[in-house]
Amino acid sequence: MYLPENFEELRPEVLWGLVAQHPLGLIITAGPEGPMASPLPFLRGEGEADRAVLTAHMARANPHAAALTEGMDALVIFQGAETYVSPGWYPSKAETGRVVPTWNYEMVQVRGRIGLKPGADWLAAQVDALTRAQEDRRPRPWAVSDAPPAFIESQLRGIIGLEIEVAEIRGKWKMSQNRPLPDMAGVARGLAYPDDPHHNPAAAASVAERLAAREQP
Repeated sequence: MYLPENFEELRPEVLWGLVAQHPLGLIITAGPEGPMASPLPFLRGEGEADRAVLTAHMARANPHAAALTEGMDALVIFQGAETYVSPGWYPSKAETGRVVPTWNYEMVQVRGRIGLKPGADWLAAQVDALTRAQEDRRPRPWAVSDAPPAFIESQLRGIIGLEIEVAEIRGKWKMSQNRPLPDMAGVARGLAYPDDPHHNPAAAASVAERLAAREQP
């Protein structure tokens, strides 16, 4: 992806934090059938030699599953906060008029090679871990063991597992860092204003965080 230096995020804890907070990634592969893409919830784990991996499962009925091969290159895209940015929020609009709309967004892209995991034991562990990652935050978590074992076994037969060994992770936080500080502050205020049609607290907080970092001596 196009990655100007002032938008690049390098901190691993921030990159993986977005993946954990927005685990629905878009996996993209290209083979003889052409490019294919599928949205899947992912988990971060550790593979051999403590290398980071992403795990997921895909329905066997998905045509994408039939196109996957062992060792195939994959790109997985995770999207965080995103929003339209109105030039009306920029103080510089009144000064020069030389402003245009844009879009702010947080994005992480992961590249790696696919390992296919069709085994029932691997799939059961992955589904259990994925479920716990979401349910453990609930006051009365649902567990895979709450469902009849025969039913779960039938569900597992309908999916295939994926383990992607991470070769590269890159992040882009385009949150108005290319604008003068007053314009950044205007964007943060505009997105935080409850009555604005583009009210977006998550994006407002992200812009405000980047603004504070720039204002530090």
